[in-house]
Amino acid sequence: MTLKRVLVVDDNPINLKLAMLMLAPEHCVVSTATTARIALDLLRKEGTDLLLLDLQLPDMDGLALTRLLRAEPAFAHLPIVAVTAYAMKGDEEKARAAGVDAYITKPVAKEQFRRVVASFLNKGVDDEQQRRASKP
Repeated sequence: MTLKRVLVVDDNPINLKLAMLMLAPEHCVVSTATTARIALDLLRKEGTDLLLLDLQLPDMDGLALTRLLRAEPAFAHLPIVAVTAYAMKGDEEKARAAGVDAYITKPVAKEQFRRVVASFLNKGVDDEQQRRASKP
């Protein structure tokens, strides 16, 4: 079984550490980036199975990065989860319109975080298990 890769993008070191702690039970390879440009470079070099993205970044906001990724064929279907302090009316709709697949507000509820992350990381595993079970 291949370990899934997760890229966490947040400019706050405490948030990065918290995300890494919450991802530990998922048994995945975690990379981090503190800016959108670093994240983009890592994605193009290494790829990832899931992107956890803060929307408020110092160089380019997460919505702009999401739109940029969605325009690239290699990342058009990459699962992107916004993990953000933006919790005002309409913020989630803006994020989804930009192309995020899920939206988690800060402060992060541990169970919601684990449920959302697991749903994306296990999706391919569940599909493969179903294919194997259906083979004669």
